[in-house]
Amino acid sequence: MAKRAILKSLGNVDIRLVRVFVAVAECGGLAASEPELNIGRSTISKHIADLEMRMGLKLCNRGPAGFSLTPEGEQVLASARRLLNSIDLFQSEVDNIHENLTGTLRLGLFDQSTTNPNAQIHKAIQAYDELAPDVLLDVSVEPPNIIEARIVEGTLDLGIVPVHRPSPSLRYRDLYREHMTLYCGEGHPLFSDDGATIDVARHKYAGFGFNSPNMTAGQSLGLRRAARVQDEEALSLLIQSGAYLGFLADHSAAPFVAAGKVKPVDPENSRYVSMFAAITRKHPEPDRKTIRFLNCLTQAHGVR
Repeated sequence: MAKRAILKSLGNVDIRLVRVFVAVAECGGLAASEPELNIGRSTISKHIADLEMRMGLKLCNRGPAGFSLTPEGEQVLASARRLLNSIDLFQSEVDNIHENLTGTLRLGLFDQSTTNPNAQIHKAIQAYDELAPDVLLDVSVEPPNIIEARIVEGTLDLGIVPVHRPSPSLRYRDLYREHMTLYCGEGHPLFSDDGATIDVARHKYAGFGFNSPNMTAGQSLGLRRAARVQDEEALSLLIQSGAYLGFLADHSAAPFVAAGKVKPVDPENSRYVSMFAAITRKHPEPDRKTIRFLNCLTQAHGVR
């Protein structure tokens, strides 16, 4: 028998829970939705339980027998899709009513976007400011997995991230490349290596704590992470300590190389290239101000 619902009106928290439920249903289960939502299974399970409690309905079966929607869950899923589409359509239509672009454009950037000579984000911002001077820019620096999750849930409009395991819910527009190399710091055993055969797997390695090209490159060299970081600033600090190996963008490492604080390790084998892309949601379509900024980005980087 259904429990008494405690959901009297919809707030932001409820809408977020509904988005989680829709993602789980469309992915076919809690485990399958982890990459899509970029949160752990236990957190997803709690969100679903909270939504069930607020609605007074059992929405899905989850356990050793697998995941399935209940009849009530099927009905709520259809209603949830209509709700989310209506919210997104309302937001876009209000923005598009204005002849001049207004509102807030929420951007998510990954670390070190300003020092890459291939990145022309500043030129895109300059062009956009001339095109849409009344739009407020809200810029945050986040790990790529957080940026992708926030784009999917609608709390960011556009992100710029290194491409790694693309999400089916997002559109990716390639912008520029970043060259990465394994580095060690002064005092590390490999800092004074004479170029003989190098077994990097014997040494402690610091890497990002989220899925990234950095993680894949480290695994290909047999490196095991002994320290975890969330941004390149922290990674650079650990490498300079002389205790850890780690991948840095060559443009970020250049000043430290010039100062004799770090040096590349086996660059012929450790170097790789990462593609950075602008990402937006597939559904609903980005609003007019987001599309205009995306156009500014592609023009600034000379891509179509």
